[in-house]
Amino acid sequence: MKKASRTDKRDLDTLKPEYTRAELGKGVRGKYFNRYWAGQTVAVLAPEVRAAFPTDEDVDRALRSLMTSKKA
Repeated sequence: MKKASRTDKRDLDTLKPEYTRAELGKGVRGKYFNRYWAGQTVAVLAPEVRAAFPTDEDVDRALRSLMTSKKA
């Protein structure tokens, strides 16, 4: 069984309250892009439909109500 690790005071002293961009190193553009979009589905709505359902939650609610009415 592993022993519970203790936070060493020296570790806490190495953190700065603020870092400059140069200290963070080189970033990777789009590193998580594919992982993010793997779980997403995009539907393009016509302008008049978007006006009727201005938020994603409104669209979801309307589609869910259709799903339940089809089951009945």
